[in-house]
Amino acid sequence: MHLRLPGPRALLRGRRRAAAAAAALAVLAGAGTWTAAASDDPAPVHRADRIMAVDGVRLDTSYFTPDSPGRHPAVLLGHGFGGSKADVRQQAEDLARHGYAVLTWSARGFGRSTGRIGLNDPRGEVADVSKLIDWLARRPEVRLDHPGDPRVGVAGASYGGAIALLAAGYDPRVDAIAPAITYWNLADALFPGGVFKKLWTGYFFGSGGGCRRFEPALCRMYERVAESGTPDAQARELLARRSPSAVADRIAVPTLLVQGQTDSLFPLGQADAAARAIRANGAPVAVDWIAGGHDGGDLETDRVRSRVTAWFDRYLKGDTGVGTGPAFRVTRTGGVDSTDGTARLRGASADGYPGLHHTPVRVPLTGHAQSFTDPPGGSPPAVSSLPGLGTGDGLARLSSLGVGISLDVPGQYASFESAPMARDLRITGSPTATLHVTSTRGDAVLFAKVYDVGPGSARPVLPAQLVAPLRVTGAEHGKDVTVGLPAIDHEIQRGHRIRLVLASTDLGYASPATPATYTVSLEGGLGVPTVPGAVTAPAPLPSWVWWLPLLGAGTALALLLTARRRTAAPAPDPELAEVPLQISDLSKRYARSADRYAVQGLTFRVEKGQVLGLLGPNGAGKTTTLRMLMGLITPDGGEIRVFGHAVRPGAPVLSRVGAFVEGSGFLPHLSGRQNLELYWQATGRPAEDAHLDEALRIADLGDALSRPVRTYSQGMRQRLAIAQAMLGLPELLILDEPTNGLDPPQIREMRQVLIRYAAGGRTVIVSSHLLAEVEQSCTHLVVMDRGRLVQAGPVGEIVGAGDTLLVATARPLPEPVVEKVAALDGVDSAVRTDDGLLVGLAAGGTPQRLVAELVRLDVPVTAVGPHRRLEDAFLTLIGGSA
Repeated sequence: MHLRLPGPRALLRGRRRAAAAAAALAVLAGAGTWTAAASDDPAPVHRADRIMAVDGVRLDTSYFTPDSPGRHPAVLLGHGFGGSKADVRQQAEDLARHGYAVLTWSARGFGRSTGRIGLNDPRGEVADVSKLIDWLARRPEVRLDHPGDPRVGVAGASYGGAIALLAAGYDPRVDAIAPAITYWNLADALFPGGVFKKLWTGYFFGSGGGCRRFEPALCRMYERVAESGTPDAQARELLARRSPSAVADRIAVPTLLVQGQTDSLFPLGQADAAARAIRANGAPVAVDWIAGGHDGGDLETDRVRSRVTAWFDRYLKGDTGVGTGPAFRVTRTGGVDSTDGTARLRGASADGYPGLHHTPVRVPLTGHAQSFTDPPGGSPPAVSSLPGLGTGDGLARLSSLGVGISLDVPGQYASFESAPMARDLRITGSPTATLHVTSTRGDAVLFAKVYDVGPGSARPVLPAQLVAPLRVTGAEHGKDVTVGLPAIDHEIQRGHRIRLVLASTDLGYASPATPATYTVSLEGGLGVPTVPGAVTAPAPLPSWVWWLPLLGAGTALALLLTARRRTAAPAPDPELAEVPLQISDLSKRYARSADRYAVQGLTFRVEKGQVLGLLGPNGAGKTTTLRMLMGLITPDGGEIRVFGHAVRPGAPVLSRVGAFVEGSGFLPHLSGRQNLELYWQATGRPAEDAHLDEALRIADLGDALSRPVRTYSQGMRQRLAIAQAMLGLPELLILDEPTNGLDPPQIREMRQVLIRYAAGGRTVIVSSHLLAEVEQSCTHLVVMDRGRLVQAGPVGEIVGAGDTLLVATARPLPEPVVEKVAALDGVDSAVRTDDGLLVGLAAGGTPQRLVAELVRLDVPVTAVGPHRRLEDAFLTLIGGSA
């Protein structure tokens, strides 16, 4: 077991803190109710949820304990940025089954927790963790090292990984940590080389819910740096104080560092700095480079969780017989699995962590001094990675294979290249190069990257899509600088060449506003780090090697019998080539259910020029239908055809569809036009295909397009989001609740936007709960309830259909009387309204017969007449289930 005894001052501080926290939480003891539930798993886990008040902030927590008696080591699990405690529930349950008491919580500003986001402020989020440890120390299920000192480890990924490191630095009671894909110095991560990482930082603040959700000092810092494009000393200091590096000399507990190779947010260098600092304090450290990261790829979740569990078994339970894995492990890609298209992963390991500059090999590069331009404002930019877009399967698979999106703009970069490699060369670490840089502006902002250039016309590969930015000051007369390129693990095969590129722009970073000309020459070759001692595990034989010979004949027979049910998309239907949407007998079951349907037997058709409203109460299946329509999920039955083409995930016909499903995360410091241009650039499609001016004219934002988005009203942001969905002028536009958060004048403006868009012969589908607005905006309706189609047709027909009558009454009717009316012969439904009753007549029912029956039931009728409002017709159609 690892023990760390604090000094007298630390013990005194700890006692005072524990006493204060105990008082605070003692007040809460009667304010909340614990609820416990056992899972259906064979090994039950007990969970208790509670809101804890800590220093004026309410923290949403869950406490998981094993079913076995006695005291257990504790684990705190932190979640990633923008998430909540729900994201780590599965890992918490697994650890509890393994004999740990596990506490999860939603950090300040996330989930149901209150407070402003402080980016792991020592006085905020870090102090919260110490209060949670105080609480654990009083739990009868938790093992104690000393009174008030529980045996506790902390784990988490990204934001949660940083809190694990910080907790170990600020609270001496933490015994072991396992941070993953996180930062060591947040200032270095967001301002690498003195350059503002604008897209990731903007995504960071956007996914946190906007600037107002953060501590004011952080909000001011972001707006200041975003506006200037240059990080200042005050900004660096603000982020550095919230970083584990600020307490580097205090983190001396066993640490498992898991870092991602496809990660332009927190690259491998962050874990390297952490490993070197913690190891210098004398603590055991293991480093694991996984295949994935914030840019996508395989996060190896099962393997990593198993290793974290083993790490805690060793250093929390004190099990010296458990294997914690090698001191250094790196996942390598060994081709593609032909069965599912995923990358085959193999691990290489070494007995010691080599760092990023181990056993360098000097590779000569050729190329004379080269001049190139830095355009004003860095536009058009080179493209390396697409922050925030790498989580989809397509980009993730490409990233894990070392392939992805990269583009250098001609005239905006210098390049230096090696001869073809005489033998394979594995780069493991951070290559280095010495440059001589001259700038006509005085300073230079460069983006360095290493390409793997294959023979012939093969497209160069940018490993892990990573670049290294650097700001060179005082370069007007020339200056020598040494640049450390991104840390990678990548094999340059025999016959391939290495290309070093210095670009003046990159999509993910801020560039100077004023133009300049750079001249760059290379002083010497490229220093390439290698780790010859890292041994790659042999690839296991796939299971089919054993069972395929035995089942070959049966497989061949099965293929013959099922030849007609291939996964290829059905052929286009020429008769539907001009029909925007045809849905036929569409069905989708709930997950893990054989007979419960989210959508069942749904059939309807949408023609050109229609604005169709998709209506239904909560749970009607509207969102599931839209997700199937957009190719995000696959139906269990039936089909969807868009312009005659069957919809499948990734189907080419989806390029003719635009969608607005959730609020778009615009970068607040950019103008509306700049946000749309940036979005379209990220699609990789030609600029002329965007039809930007046409989309903007329809959205009618006027002069606001040139203003920063942070100055927009909610209505303007919604219209900008609709304009983004309209880019490329898709023939079918899908909008989910486009009027959310808008006031009545803004709703009227949005109505005109939809009408103008459809006026050109295009088609719009709107899902909305504002029935009066749908009645004015839409030409046609589809009404769903409990996953089934209730009615479809023109708005006028549905509003007037079904012999719907409004029965005005002198006083509200009790529910038993309403039920009696609904049970009358000739009545299909009866729903109570503010005015009386809304009655739907069945076949054979007449108003005269209805009035007679109402008089017989002593209903105080004051008037009976036809009803023409969509709201009431809707309620009649769905039987009041909304």
